[in-house]
Amino acid sequence: MNFDLTDEQDQLRDAVRALGRRYGHEYFVRKAKAGEHTTELWHEAGRLGYLGVNIPTEYGGGGGGITELALVCEELAAAGCPLLLLVVSPAIAATVINKHGTEEQRKRHLPGLADGSQKIVFAITEPDAGSNFHRLGTVARRDGDDWLLSGRKVYISGVDEADHVLVVARTEDSSTGKLKPALFIVPTDAPGLEKSKLDMEILSPENQFLLYLDDVRLPADALVGESLDAGLPALFAGLNPERITVAAMGAGTGRYAIEKASDYTATRKVWGGRSIGSHQGVAHPLAHAAVQVELARLMIQKAATLYDAGRDLEAGVSGNMAKYAAGEAAALAVDTAVQALGGAGMTTEYGVATLLGAVRAGRIAPVSREMILNFVAQHVLGQDKSY
Repeated sequence: MNFDLTDEQDQLRDAVRALGRRYGHEYFVRKAKAGEHTTELWHEAGRLGYLGVNIPTEYGGGGGGITELALVCEELAAAGCPLLLLVVSPAIAATVINKHGTEEQRKRHLPGLADGSQKIVFAITEPDAGSNFHRLGTVARRDGDDWLLSGRKVYISGVDEADHVLVVARTEDSSTGKLKPALFIVPTDAPGLEKSKLDMEILSPENQFLLYLDDVRLPADALVGESLDAGLPALFAGLNPERITVAAMGAGTGRYAIEKASDYTATRKVWGGRSIGSHQGVAHPLAHAAVQVELARLMIQKAATLYDAGRDLEAGVSGNMAKYAAGEAAALAVDTAVQALGGAGMTTEYGVATLLGAVRAGRIAPVSREMILNFVAQHVLGQDKSY
């Protein structure tokens, strides 16, 4: 088992780290508080090739895998710039289109996803069904050669920044009459598609939306893949990359918080002139958080390696475990950092409390810790399904 990155991966990590630190957390917070997007960082990352590292070279990407994209997610987060749309556009949408889209769809969308000039967001979650695709209420039906989509979606990230949204709907199988999942590439300005911004208690430059689809008319080629049979594989193709890159973003955020706290506690001196970090009551919680973050990083590396090797079932287990571990570790790291900094930890200036909402959300989305425990209990421990 080799834990060393390749020379190319090392260079990628260093380059992304330098880019992230050049912008930094102050930039991230300033954009979020102004209601603006991190457009400059996104476009520069795209121009430098970091957004397309997992996209094949023939479509303008770097030819790497989810391992490389996870490095990008982690390093930007470790610099204080956790970009959620990295998970949504390059990880989910680009993977789905590359693996299961038609050649025309790949040519149309992947080059723009690779250079950052195009964003495609992802819509699966619904107000009544959550992310349980077996109970989705969004339905696609045929109307001649076209499709008509109707339904609602909730907690859809970045719709206001995107050209298209990848919508998970259900269609009727003409041979069986049963509903089956299908994915559609929907322009965000399509007639019948309306969005409503959700007010969230998370400091982020990326917004969340409720979507309404009222007989949104789409051409036949909006369906991802050559036929409806591509729907289920296409849906699952995006879930493991989502888990892995969300975990990487969480691990990077944890690293950022621990670094900020460690720098502070090593230099802050009270009670006789000793640094507060010399006291075990301060040092041990930070050390414990650092251990948890590093353990999560190991599982992320395993999950990404398995995924890139085409071992999807094993990657599913490891990806869920990585997401669970990183979500817990990030929340612990940020909370511990705030506590170590005391009152300073709650100020915007010191840049850790600004992440509290995001890391708490990381224990809920894109799949809750409880559903991951259900998954592990069923698929690893052999227990009966509990839900």
